[in-house]
Amino acid sequence: MMKAVKLSALVAVAALATGCASQSDIDNLQGQIDTLKPQVSAAAADAAAAKAAAAAAEAAANRAAQYAQDTNSKLDRMFKKSQHK
Repeated sequence: MMKAVKLSALVAVAALATGCASQSDIDNLQGQIDTLKPQVSAAAADAAAAKAAAAAAEAAANRAAQYAQDTNSKLDRMFKKSQHK
């Protein structure tokens, strides 16, 4: 019980020592937030565009890998046919 009272007193002293934020502090922070909002939106748009470009590049790479595999299969068949004769 005494520990709880001591802890409560310590928390109260710490809260009083730090003080409260003034309205100008809050206005300053709100201004910073308002300044950052467009930057965050732009960053999100850039990230979405990069994600779309990455998806397109992945699709192109998959197509290229499939073409290479098809070509290898065709070459293998041609080689086996030439060896068969």
